[in-house]
Amino acid sequence: MDIQMNSIEVKDLTKQFGSFTAVDKVSFTVKQGEIFGFLGANGAGKSTTIRMLIGILEPTSGDALVGGYSIMKQPDKVKTQIGYMSQKFSLYNDLTVEENIRFFAGVYGLTGKKYEERKKWVLKVANLEGKEKLLTNSLPGGIKQRLALGTAVIHEPKIVFLDEPTSGVDPVSRRNFWDLINDLSAGGTTVLVTTHYLDEAEFCNDIILINAGRLIAQGNAKALKTNYIKNTILEIESDRVVDSMGILEKEDWVGETSIFGNSIHIILNDNAKGEADVRDILTTKNSINVHRVDKIVPTLEDVFIHLLEKDKTNVS
Repeated sequence: MDIQMNSIEVKDLTKQFGSFTAVDKVSFTVKQGEIFGFLGANGAGKSTTIRMLIGILEPTSGDALVGGYSIMKQPDKVKTQIGYMSQKFSLYNDLTVEENIRFFAGVYGLTGKKYEERKKWVLKVANLEGKEKLLTNSLPGGIKQRLALGTAVIHEPKIVFLDEPTSGVDPVSRRNFWDLINDLSAGGTTVLVTTHYLDEAEFCNDIILINAGRLIAQGNAKALKTNYIKNTILEIESDRVVDSMGILEKEDWVGETSIFGNSIHIILNDNAKGEADVRDILTTKNSINVHRVDKIVPTLEDVFIHLLEKDKTNVS
């Protein structure tokens, strides 16, 4: 039986800027060929962690092995193992498609027949065959995104880091982009992706959640939904959503409340309570028309909000 190796091993990774701790003793491992999701709100420390792992920002303490090399002792060797794509797509807008491909191929030392092979591959995955002379700035966001990923992995790295790669593109382009990520993973490439789109986390083999520089949860999507919220969650639709939430959050049997579009999610402190209690307090006592009350399985967004609220309480 093949043993699945770790592509990335992070141990107590810490980064301080003066008195501010951006990343605080974060530890995790990423298996070879895995799609690993790195979730957190803006400012949580995701990008700082990525920059340390790719060798462009020196940790204050701790270390990590990326492709078998230490980011503290062997950052130059780390860079030979990886590809990187930032949320800005890492492309030069004033160059043509072909010029961008040639530039990144040159950075990674690709020439001759190998360059021609990889150039054809990048053009194919970006849907730009026959359009090499187009200025990159003229491309739609989704096509530019695929071109950026193609140039980031043109040298066929073992590991690719994607930092908020789907920020600012439409849902269809995001879905198509994830199809490409899945293809890379199926081919054995390890993918570490940071995102704040929780629906994208469903595509990841493993997920960590970071808040204020600290790791607060880890597991696949199913495990996060199962292990971190034990109490009943109700989804409520009413004709006065904001008023309904304000009323319910004052009840001692209601734990956390949050708005999801035109509905409210509440986590119950008392699982003996339920639909009848919600309708009683909203409709009977406050004349609010309740359209439905359903018990639901928690979404990743429920888990995310729950863990952030819990972490906020622990810190305070």
